Amino acid sequence: MNEQKKRSLLLVGGGIASLFIAMGVGRFAYTPILPLMLKQQLFSEAGAGALASSNYAGYLAGAIMTALGARKESRLSRLKLALIVSVATTAWMGIAGSYALWLALRFVSGFASAVIFVYVSGLVMDGLAGLSKPHHAVGLFYSGVGLGITATGFAVPWLHAQYGWRGTWLGMALICAVLLALAWTKLREPADSAAAEARTISSVPEDRSSLTSFKIRLLIVYGLEGLGYIVTGTFLVAYVQQLPAMQSFSAWSWILVGATAIPSCWLWSLLAGWIGSRSALFAALVLQAAGIALPVIYPAWPGVLLGAVLFGLTFMGITTLTISWTRQRMPADSGRFVGVLTAVYGTGQVIGPIVAGWMVSGSGHYQGALIGAASIVCAGALATIFPAGRKASFGKTARISAAKR
Repeated sequence: MNEQKKRSLLLVGGGIASLFIAMGVGRFAYTPILPLMLKQQLFSEAGAGALASSNYAGYLAGAIMTALGARKESRLSRLKLALIVSVATTAWMGIAGSYALWLALRFVSGFASAVIFVYVSGLVMDGLAGLSKPHHAVGLFYSGVGLGITATGFAVPWLHAQYGWRGTWLGMALICAVLLALAWTKLREPADSAAAEARTISSVPEDRSSLTSFKIRLLIVYGLEGLGYIVTGTFLVAYVQQLPAMQSFSAWSWILVGATAIPSCWLWSLLAGWIGSRSALFAALVLQAAGIALPVIYPAWPGVLLGAVLFGLTFMGITTLTISWTRQRMPADSGRFVGVLTAVYGTGQVIGPIVAGWMVSGSGHYQGALIGAASIVCAGALATIFPAGRKASFGKTARISAAKR
């Protein structure tokens, strides 16, 4: 193994740990812990939606901060600071006893998550630029989210049985603290040669209107995805627990989401190499919409578990495809636009749980919110086909257009 490949893989290891901390736990541990807090009548379903939206409002604020163009030279120090904040806010959720403080903590945690996601993605992508098959390592890197979700699925029921809901938050924070210590030395700015290669990847020249059309298309698709997917990402476990005789499957539904998310980014990156990023993104969005709707259409264990599998296979895959497509089309200036995309995605995440929480509080069930979310994701899939601009092409198109897809 040459030195550059070794450095790149060590960086990927640090990136996996970072996504585990910030996304798998910092953002998504709330989903399996939420029903435990609801059982204690600490807040209503509307309050639960507001807590989730507070986290996503923080995510939006963090994405806007990164999109405004923080200096690249400072991203490593900002990343490490955000990791510390993420671990601290997870622990503090188990210590605090005030709803107002929980709202503040979820906001700060979301802010840290966005900073971590944008900066560590740029750091790792730059570090992988010199590899012959970077998509394999990219898929490995984004598996950190699925690993974190899977860990919460297994750890939360055990921690709750031993220590209650407060001990569950503290236990997850302790796991993250160990990973932070392991990742700290692996997070490094890539060598100048790798970063330079990332900026000089060849692409097919295109006019300004074509690139503008691409940006608008991706902003619409990713914004709708953020609005739609987050309803299941927030309320899946609570919904399953509400189904008759399905409570025992609630933890397993979340474990399946995480377990199938682990290889999903690699699989979707591989598929994009065969059929193009646009076609792969369309397929991922359609499958995700089916995964969101399936537990409602067939509210028994096959529908719930298959829906969880489809959701887990797609939600991080869609993020990977979106970011990879951006870097293909904008190799020299993708960093800031990834921040803009993350901000639009974050806007959808803020709105989704609030609206879903109101719907659930009014109706007493989650079905309408989930079907609405599936419809929104379907609209995102259609936006990959019918936006203004060049006609979409599906299947194996000529390889000369591969860089544009």
